[in-house]
Amino acid sequence: QVQLQESGPGLVKPSQTLSLTCTVSGGSITTKYYYWHWIRQPPGKGLEWMGVIAYDGTTYYSPSLEVRTSISRDTSKNQFSLQLISVTPEDTAVYYCAADSGGTYYGPDMREYEYWGQGTQVTVSS
Repeated sequence: QVQLQESGPGLVKPSQTLSLTCTVSGGSITTKYYYWHWIRQPPGKGLEWMGVIAYDGTTYYSPSLEVRTSISRDTSKNQFSLQLISVTPEDTAVYYCAADSGGTYYGPDMREYEYWGQGTQVTVSS
C-alpha cells in the first residue's frame, strides 16, 4: 500500500518561498507510469491542482501557478518536493500530495487519485 506524507514549515512569511516535501512509502516514485501531484485547498475554497512530476521526472504545472511553482524529486529518498516562490496570504492553504497511475488527469477531483497524503496546513503571514 502506497502511503504519502507531507512535511514542511507551517508558517511562511510573505514574499518568501514555501517549500514542502512528500515522502512516499510502499512504492517507488520512479515506478512506471505513476504521477505525483501537489494540490491545495485554501480556507473556504475548493481544491486547486498545482502541478505534477511524472515517474520519469517530467513536470507539468497549472498555468495560473507556473511562474511561481517548481516540483522536483530525490529518488534516493523516494521524495518529491514543491517550491512556491513569492508567496502572499492568498497562498495560505492545506497542501496535499497525491498520486495516480496513468497521468491522464490533472485536476482537483479527489476521486481521480489513488493515493493522498493527510495534508499539511501552511499559513502565509508576517
